[in-house]
Amino acid sequence: MALGALIGAYQEDDSGGLRALLPLAGRTLLEYQVRCASAAGAAPVVAVVERVPQALQDAFERLRIDGISVFPVSDVQEAISRYEAGSMILLVGDGIAAPADLATQIAQDAEPVVVTVHDDEAHAMFERIDAESRWAGLAVVASGLLGSTAAILGDWDLQSTLLRRTIQEGALRLPVPESSGEPILAENEEDLAHFQQSLIAGSRGGRTDWASRYVLPLVEEFATTELLETRVRPLWLIWAALLLTLGSAIAFAEGWLWTGLALLAVSTPLDLVASRLATLRLAPLRSRVLSRRALWPASAIALLALGWWEWRHVSGWGAMVAAVGAIAFSEATRIEKRGLPMPGEIWLLSRRNAILAAIPFAIFSAWTAFLVFLAAYACVSFYYTQHARHLGVG
Repeated sequence: MALGALIGAYQEDDSGGLRALLPLAGRTLLEYQVRCASAAGAAPVVAVVERVPQALQDAFERLRIDGISVFPVSDVQEAISRYEAGSMILLVGDGIAAPADLATQIAQDAEPVVVTVHDDEAHAMFERIDAESRWAGLAVVASGLLGSTAAILGDWDLQSTLLRRTIQEGALRLPVPESSGEPILAENEEDLAHFQQSLIAGSRGGRTDWASRYVLPLVEEFATTELLETRVRPLWLIWAALLLTLGSAIAFAEGWLWTGLALLAVSTPLDLVASRLATLRLAPLRSRVLSRRALWPASAIALLALGWWEWRHVSGWGAMVAAVGAIAFSEATRIEKRGLPMPGEIWLLSRRNAILAAIPFAIFSAWTAFLVFLAAYACVSFYYTQHARHLGVG
């Protein structure tokens, strides 16, 4: 069954501006709401407005650039015309910041449902439904009910009236699940501050190597928090990591070994930060993005450049053999693993592990020794992965 979304964007906050324009995750609350609805599969997404200030128009334009169309309407009949007959509508309350997974969960229901919170002091700002519960700001309603509600609306608030009629029609009342965070009804920026922190904490994905789990978290956290409020796009960070890696290959080939290692070290958290920014903006990076897939080959080129320099100027052909061996076993490990989880995975060779492991060798200018170590590290990782895969470990 088709699913659309209806989002309120007309009520004022404490300062006289629109709740929809309160800042959240580097964008506006409305953009977050729209992305939640889009991630839940809702289309079209309709925003009910009374006026469209420039800041709201800018938000619509940013969404459009990202491929998400939003239709601002001030007339209920125009809103009705946007939905297919017999479709369901994800109703998002004005000023509501809800976990994305909660919106996705109720969007999967084919029947009308109203999400509720307890009627207590902590939820005093939410709209009361009865003596025991209040509306959490999310609901799924039938599009036909929107049309019949418009016929009797008069001067009443559209969302409140539609909510009441949905409840009268016997919609399921769903308390916010304990596994999901509670929605926030924002009246000012401070109301969204805690919710934003929970989003940042929730954006931490699984860490599959020791470098990202034990060494990089503080850098990654700082960079994510600082870049969240900027216009930096996640894909730019991936390209930056790729360019830094290729730059390190040039530096190694020229004999600027510490410069090459520094460039690689700077690149290590960038793809992690990019993934977190994309998650926070509800626009996850595609796994087949060219720049992301090119990071591994670019790292191999940098390693070859280091081996070439050591071969020509320091230790002879052994350094080049070690570099080629490390690349070959690393690629074999990647192919053999193919996403298979296994015990001790964080200790296997990875791009980040290899880069950070080079630092103690670089301190003593033992670059060839590093290449030999890396070849052995890659070899052990390959045989462990092969053993685990064939035993069905994971």
